[in-house]
Amino acid sequence: MSASGGTKAVVAALFANLGIAVTKFVAFFLTSSSSMLAESIHSVADSGNQALLLLGGRRAKRKADLSHPFGYGRERYVYAFIVSIVLFSVGGLFALYEAYHKWHEGGGITSWQWVPVTVLLIAIALESRSFSVAVKEANLVRGESSWVEFVRRAKAPELPVVLLEDLGALVGLVLALGGVSMTLITGDGIWDAIGTGCIGVLLVVIAVVLAIETKSLLLGEGAEASDLARIEEAITGGPEVERIIHMKTLYLGPDELMVAAKIGVPAEESAQLVARSINVVEARIRQAVPVARVVYLEPDIFSERAAAAGTGAAAETAAEAPGVAAPGTAGETAEPNRS
Repeated sequence: MSASGGTKAVVAALFANLGIAVTKFVAFFLTSSSSMLAESIHSVADSGNQALLLLGGRRAKRKADLSHPFGYGRERYVYAFIVSIVLFSVGGLFALYEAYHKWHEGGGITSWQWVPVTVLLIAIALESRSFSVAVKEANLVRGESSWVEFVRRAKAPELPVVLLEDLGALVGLVLALGGVSMTLITGDGIWDAIGTGCIGVLLVVIAVVLAIETKSLLLGEGAEASDLARIEEAITGGPEVERIIHMKTLYLGPDELMVAAKIGVPAEESAQLVARSINVVEARIRQAVPVARVVYLEPDIFSERAAAAGTGAAAETAAEAPGVAAPGTAGETAEPNRS
C-alpha cells in the first residue's frame, strides 16, 4: 500500500477548519449555545491537528545523522499520536465538560436564533468539501482495500487522521444542528446539552481509535504479506541465492522499509562473487518494492544436514522470535495488531 502523505487533503482540511472555527465562535458569542462552543473548540483542535501533521511531515524529511542513523521518518507517527491526544483532551473532554455545565445551567437560545442554524449549515457545506478532498486523495492510494482496512493498514498517518477527523466533524455538525434545532423548537436548553455531550463522546471515540492505530506504527510494523512475497521472489528469483534462511522487515517511516535477511549461498563461491551477487539481489528487491530503501543481506552456507540436526546456520531460525520465516521461506507477515 502506498505511503502517500496526503498533504493536499491536510491543507484543505486546515483552511476549511480555520474558516469554520471563526464562524462558529461568532455564532457562540451571539447565542451562548453550548453546542456551538463545543463545535468551535472542535474546529480549533482540528486546525491545530492539521498544523501538527504538516509540521511532522516537514521534520520527518531531515537527513539521517549520528544520533538518528535511520533518519526521522517516524516523526510523522509521533505527531499523529499527539493529534489523537489533542483531539481527546481539547475536543472530546472539553465538549463533555461543557455538556455537563449546560445540563445543570439550562436555558434556551433567546437571541439571534437564526445564526447557529445558518452557521452550522455553512459549516456542513465546507466540511463536506474538505471530506471529499480527503476521500479523493485516499482513493488514489488505497487500491482494493476497504475503508476500514485502509485506516488500519496505511503506513502514512496523515490521510487516515484527516479522514477520521473530517468524518467526525461532519457527524458532530449534524449532532450540533439537531441539538440547536430542538432547543429552538422547545425552548429547552437540555437538548443543546445533549447535542454537546454526543459530540464529546464522538470525539473521544475517534481519538481512541487514532491512538490505537498510531501506537502500532510507533512500535514498528513490518511489510504486508503482498510486499513480503515480492521481496522473497526478488531474493530467490535468480541463481545468486539458494534460499532464505530467515528475514525480517520494519518500516522506518511511511516511505522507508528496512529489509534484513540471512541468505544461503553456494559453498563454493568466492567472497568477490558473493558480494557481487548481493548487489544484484539488493537491486531486484528495490525494483520489486520501491519503499525497501534499506536492505541488509547476510550471506551464509545453508546445510540440509545441519538443519535436520538443529545446528549451524540453518538452525538459527529456531532461536528467532515468533513470526520469523522458517528455513527456505520468507514466511508471511500477519496483519498489524493495533491494539
